Amino acid sequence: MSGVNKVILVGHLGKDPEVRHLEGGATVVNFTLATTETYTRDGRKVEQTEWHNVVMWRGLAEIAAKYLQKGKLVYVEGKLRTRSYDDREGNKRYVTEIVADNFNMLGRKSDNENGANQSTASQNPSKPEDQMIGMNDNTEDDLPF
Repeated sequence: MSGVNKVILVGHLGKDPEVRHLEGGATVVNFTLATTETYTRDGRKVEQTEWHNVVMWRGLAEIAAKYLQKGKLVYVEGKLRTRSYDDREGNKRYVTEIVADNFNMLGRKSDNENGANQSTASQNPSKPEDQMIGMNDNTEDDLPF
């Protein structure tokens, strides 16, 4: 049996996505995502916020750069990746990040300036128009129940 590396997060963007265009033409965006959990300790409400580094590539990165902004609530799916690099002093550093496969904008329509109530983007769409699902106001679905 092979392993499973799956991450699902719902949180708020800590900053606008940073967009980079690589030499080969690939687009990559990076941003932080805050997830907050609330619990009660000794009768007091306690909040604990965890910050996650998120990376998106190619078409998904372009969509994220266009629609995501600091503070927006977003659902992100992806996998954990840990990479290492040498800092300026020659010390080896490790970074763990979520490499996103898709995302879904959450929140009220008024929260999204572009008019998207819920938008979904996926890393491997078959056609460019399939990259954004749910961008219109059509609330009908084709479910049989």
